[in-house]
Amino acid sequence: MTAPVTRAPAGPTTQPRSGPSRRRGRLARANWIGGAAGWLWLLVVMIPIYWIVITSFKTQANYFATNPLKPPTAPTLANYRLVLDNDFVRYFVNSVIVVVGAVVPAVLISFMAAFAIVRGGQGRLLKAISSMFLMGLAIPLQATIIPVYLIIIKLHLYDSLVAIILPSIAFAIPLSVLVLSNFIRDVPGELFESMRLDGASEWGTLWYLAFPLTRPALVTVTIYNGLGIWNGFLLPLILTQSPDKRTLPLALWSFQGQYSVNVPAVLASVVLTTLPILLLYVVGRRQLVSGLSAGFSK
Repeated sequence: MTAPVTRAPAGPTTQPRSGPSRRRGRLARANWIGGAAGWLWLLVVMIPIYWIVITSFKTQANYFATNPLKPPTAPTLANYRLVLDNDFVRYFVNSVIVVVGAVVPAVLISFMAAFAIVRGGQGRLLKAISSMFLMGLAIPLQATIIPVYLIIIKLHLYDSLVAIILPSIAFAIPLSVLVLSNFIRDVPGELFESMRLDGASEWGTLWYLAFPLTRPALVTVTIYNGLGIWNGFLLPLILTQSPDKRTLPLALWSFQGQYSVNVPAVLASVVLTTLPILLLYVVGRRQLVSGLSAGFSK
């Protein structure tokens, strides 16, 4: 006799989803939520920028008579001409002088200090110098403004652009040293040894090996410090007095007081003040983001 054939009970044949698959599904849903939140945040940020730009092209009467978010029917450049006629070019030149005069020495000093800290061995002096630079990151500008003011008075530099440049250099160095030293540590030691065997001096190794290989980091700290000094308000406010020594943030503050009712003129000055740093950010955006991410992740 043949054995009876048994049949499996009827039921679903599909296997249950594994744990990783369920996790991937949850992550996909989370990405949709994150994307929606990102677009919402972009909308929140872009609406004020849109309002500033379109209002700067409106007349004062048109601003009070129409919807604030409605584009102007007859755009005008009168607000920009009004701002330019009130010494805006002088304030722009002052800001450029302060940024260039502070960023170039700060980046050069930071680069040489970072090279010395990384390639100078493990001496106690270099460790103390490195710790001092790191401590500079913990000291805010607001906590030192009174000592800085007294030092500038003692040096007879008050009410000059040099009074803004010198403290800006000091406060730009700590972060620059941190970022540059992390990049120099990534340069293979064999390259330094091969240059030393070829007879290169420390200065030659610094400028012909470390400088080209750390160029992205140099661009990063240059853009970052340039943006910070360009937007600086406290140092020009405390250390200058004459109208011809104003930088753009301080001039924008004075425009707001002078044209407090003429809102389109104030916003035109905001647009003109923001354009240079916006262009600088667009040009060096990739180096800025990648350099900061690499510098703080090591």
